[in-house]
Amino acid sequence: MTNALQQLIRERLDREGWSYGDVARRGGVPRSTVHHLATAERVVRMPQATTLEGLSKGLGLPLDTVRRAAAEACGIHVYGAAPAEAGPDSAGATGDPEVDLLIASVQQLSSDDRRHVAALVESLLGRSAKRPPEN
Repeated sequence: MTNALQQLIRERLDREGWSYGDVARRGGVPRSTVHHLATAERVVRMPQATTLEGLSKGLGLPLDTVRRAAAEACGIHVYGAAPAEAGPDSAGATGDPEVDLLIASVQQLSSDDRRHVAALVESLLGRSAKRPPEN
């Protein structure tokens, strides 16, 4: 069974007649990375932002489309309307794809781990509130 990222990559390669190497060159990412993402049965963790950006460029697809497929391949549900429904500039429910991914990722954690994340966020927010404004 293929995951969303595999399906996205394979459909694009088939439609355009490209190879993994073609996508890698166009996007500035290693061929082995493109091959792995196109053939891995399950993506264990979300690829780095630079990898997603390169894959997006290499495939000639919007970054949000690639990010959404990668999140789904990792088992993370990203909230908000699908790009086709919301228009080409849509970034999800909050308007920030990183925030949407964080929100969706937190739901995958145990309740104990979510408490730790909440404490970390509160600590970071408290720390940033105490910083003097930058000039």
